[in-house]
Amino acid sequence: MRTLTLLLALCLTLATTLTTSQTFAQGAPAAKTADTNADDATGGKGFWGIIFSGGIPGFLIIATLFVLSMLAAALVFEHVMTLRTTVLMPPQLAEQVRDLLVQSNVAGADQACRAKPSFLAFVLQAGVSEIESGWSAVEKAMEDAVAEQSARLFRKVEYLSVIGNIAPMVGLLGTVVGMIFAFQQVAQTQGTAGAGDLAEGIYQALVTTVGGLLVAIPCLAAFAVFRNRVDQLVSESAYVAQHVFAPLKRRRGSRRAAATPEPPLQPPEGGAG
Repeated sequence: MRTLTLLLALCLTLATTLTTSQTFAQGAPAAKTADTNADDATGGKGFWGIIFSGGIPGFLIIATLFVLSMLAAALVFEHVMTLRTTVLMPPQLAEQVRDLLVQSNVAGADQACRAKPSFLAFVLQAGVSEIESGWSAVEKAMEDAVAEQSARLFRKVEYLSVIGNIAPMVGLLGTVVGMIFAFQQVAQTQGTAGAGDLAEGIYQALVTTVGGLLVAIPCLAAFAVFRNRVDQLVSESAYVAQHVFAPLKRRRGSRRAAATPEPPLQPPEGGAG
């Protein structure tokens, strides 16, 4: 719930920023004279006209940022739905497997894990499969299963970090393209270009930079939240798995202690005089 609340706050912040940017781009009704002067300075083009004035490179940059934002939103929604305690650790699974192991019903414990496929079930099934080999083999199998499943979860979350790092680079590319257009105006006019001639390229450069940051900042924030969430769930799953096999560990320890013979009595020092 806390993760969902934070993500909703990030979405609201993003929407507010986009609305503010659009308001500044369109202008308030009381500033129509200023808007007219700004349109004159940029050749009478509106917001989207400036964005797509870069031709194919500008269009590809904006399209790339849009695709990245959609992918990030889909990943966030998928992680919110899957990185939950009830999904990774199904209720009553640990107690069910523990009771079956106490009854020495290894086949039933394995079947219970297969019936509820999840992070915890995979770890418990790995331990159940090595019961006949002793506690050391069970512990090693569970450690390997936890490492494998946690790596899989981290790989899923890592895509948000990738998008968060790519988006500013795409925005920077748009910045460079916009500055190229600005200096192209200077070159074509042989240094006589005024502020109005340079405004279009600079405007496009700044807009693409803002677009890249608007995609990157929520992605990196969501990545940090989900990474911590995965750490927490992995730790909880490992602890629950150890708790499930605690009776087996105590039973093996008591058997080992009972099987250890007592040391023989030593003769008294000095012998029999």
